[in-house]
Amino acid sequence: MTMPGISQYYDGYDEEYQCPVLDEDRVVDELDQKMVEGGVIIDYHGCDLFPERWFHIVFVLRTDNTQLYTRLEDRGYTGKKLQDNVQCEIFQTIYEEAMEAYSEEIVHQLPSNTPEDLEKNLHQLIQWTEQWIKDHN
Repeated sequence: MTMPGISQYYDGYDEEYQCPVLDEDRVVDELDQKMVEGGVIIDYHGCDLFPERWFHIVFVLRTDNTQLYTRLEDRGYTGKKLQDNVQCEIFQTIYEEAMEAYSEEIVHQLPSNTPEDLEKNLHQLIQWTEQWIKDHN
């Protein structure tokens, strides 16, 4: 599948957040066939734009607010962008969005605070994938 250049997935620029605005419809249209074929992992900071039929499982990574603040500051986030991202974590916005967008039984939270959490999460994803392949082949 040939996909257009990355800039063709943008629909403007958000000056307040200092980032491109994603053309969500175009992204979903471009990914749809690939998602139907299966074997794809989507990594994104939101989920309500993606159809439920695409996913067998959804993992929401959660981070302690203090650590998240430091991580985002280290990435150069400031002002409203920094505050909104931390508030989003405090209010569990992404988790709640996932619970509304998909069947509750496929949505899982994973801690993402330490390098050890990263290792555990990777191990859990590998185990889940291997089991899913066994169950569906």
